[in-house]
Parts: sequence; C-alpha cells; structure tokens
Amino acid sequence: MADLSNLIEIFIKEMLEGTETGIIEIQRNKMAEQFDCAPSQINYVLTTRFTPYRGYYIESKRGGGGYIKIVKVGIDKYSEVNSIILETIGGSVTKNKAYNIIDGLIEEGLIEEREGSIIKAAIGDRSLYGIDSDARNRIRADILKDILLILAE
Repeated sequence: MADLSNLIEIFIKEMLEGTETGIIEIQRNKMAEQFDCAPSQINYVLTTRFTPYRGYYIESKRGGGGYIKIVKVGIDKYSEVNSIILETIGGSVTKNKAYNIIDGLIEEGLIEEREGSIIKAAIGDRSLYGIDSDARNRIRADILKDILLILAE
C-alpha cells in the first residue's frame, strides 16, 4: 500500500510541477480508476501528504461533477515564517505536525534534508524524553519557532 501511495503522490506532484499556476483539479474517482485502487486511497494520500504544513491547500467539491482542487502554496522564506509560527505552531505543536512543517520546508528547498533530520532529532520525542506530553509539545513548539526565526534571518 505504501508503494501505491508513493506513486499517487509522485503523480500528483508531477502534475503540479507541469502547471504554471501550481493549481490542478482532479476527479477522485477517475484517479482511483487510473491507479486501480479505491477512492479512499486517493483521499489517504491527499490528507497525509498534501497538507497545509507541507505547503498545499486542498479544496473539494462534492457531487457527480465534483473535483478536488490542489494548490501548491510556495513558502516565501521571509513572509511566511511569521505565519507558520503564529498560526500553525502557536504555543504547542505535536511531533507529527512539526515533522510535516519540516518536510514542507525541505520540499520548498528552504532547508536541506540533513538540516531537516537534525531539526527532527532536536524536537523528537526521544530528545524530549521524560517530559509529560503537554509540556513536551510546548517545548517542541518553542524550539521549532526559534529555529524558524534563525532560518528567516
């Protein structure tokens, strides 16, 4: 199943790269037929790999002629950092949400894979071992916000 998810993700990303606008519209059922899978598999890929934290906006229209609109939102290094800090991270952030933010920064080319791995290690549960989950998420948010501020300089 992971291989199919990877193929669907790559296919969608290639479609997005092939546009000047960074916007595509797909029909979930047609894509499911193309990949010979259930439509829920397409939903799974969209909800786990095309998140706002990775720089994507998803809009869907239900019904017979329904579609899913995928928008690649470029992360401008300077103008978006404040938005990420205030709106996405806030005072607390889970490990998964933080990792998605980092993956989005890697995908946008703002940080390298190695830097992303180092940041993930610094904010991972292993590094924050022994701290209760609420405090761990607050500390994780503080560390990630500090790192993002340094990246924006």
